[in-house]
Amino acid sequence: MSTTLTAPRARTRRPLRAVLAGAAATALVAAGLAASATPAAAQTLTNNGEGTHNGFFYSFWRDSGNVSMTLGNAGQYSSQWSNINNWVGGKGWNPGGRKTVSYSGTFNPGGNSYLTLYGWTRGPLVEYYIVENWGTYRPTGTHMGTVTSDGGTYDIYRTQRVNQPSIDGTATFYQYWSVRQQKRTGGTITTGNHFDAWARAGMNLGNHYYMVMATEGYQSAGSSNITVWEGTSNGGGGNTGGGGNTGGGGNTGGGGSCTATATKTQEWGDRFNVTYNVSAPGNWAVTVYPNQGQSIQSSWGASRNGNTFTGSGNSSFGVTYYKGSQNLNWTPTGICSPR
Repeated sequence: MSTTLTAPRARTRRPLRAVLAGAAATALVAAGLAASATPAAAQTLTNNGEGTHNGFFYSFWRDSGNVSMTLGNAGQYSSQWSNINNWVGGKGWNPGGRKTVSYSGTFNPGGNSYLTLYGWTRGPLVEYYIVENWGTYRPTGTHMGTVTSDGGTYDIYRTQRVNQPSIDGTATFYQYWSVRQQKRTGGTITTGNHFDAWARAGMNLGNHYYMVMATEGYQSAGSSNITVWEGTSNGGGGNTGGGGNTGGGGNTGGGGSCTATATKTQEWGDRFNVTYNVSAPGNWAVTVYPNQGQSIQSSWGASRNGNTFTGSGNSSFGVTYYKGSQNLNWTPTGICSPR
């Protein structure tokens, strides 16, 4: 699929390397053992890497140019860059997923750059952005709809990278975007609202790798000073949605007190079965979202109208999916709503 980018976007993707298992895991455990432990000293990065610092995951990557990112207390970091070709870095979580993410600080772009919640999934391999602020270029692509969340409306786009570097080496993969219609530097991002809106547009995520509140610069200069944390800003609430698309073997979705967990069971030839286990105190409706090219062959255990299944109480139903021309066996998301 071709993209519809309207400005140069030489998105030289970062081959983000193997997960740190030894020192990073030890640091994370140590950070959680005692709340009274002395915070780690500030750390300034100029070379590519990822790990943990003061209880938060960090990622830093650049291809060429001048950039530094200083890791501060808890979820705080600052950055400065100039004469950069492409860089991205920030603090957050590994793995990412459904969270109420809050952030504050300053963002001073001098050219093409983003302030964005940024992450990756595998199975399918997807690079995703929830863009809050930008410089001279507002991201675009194939428009897939809109989503209103946390006091703003975001345009949803999908682009495709063909034979480009990724977290798993050179690959072809989709990029998913939610781009806020009005810029801001500070607030709350309810990630589940975006994940659900993407799924409704046929843009399914997989198993979450990391997710960071990132600063990115492309052929530009600028600076940022950002603090990120989990929870609402100013004590405000947030609709966290429900469940999540965790890829094959465990997609979940939900709304309110209703949740649906999807598990792929049998698979053969051109099709596979998925069982959806629903937890709800009353009547429910679960809408399933087949991946691109997939379709429903048959179902059992619940009333069906198109892609929506209805029932009552704690129960389960099954769906047989055709894999389609792309032979996709990714488990389709099921989003549950009370009715």
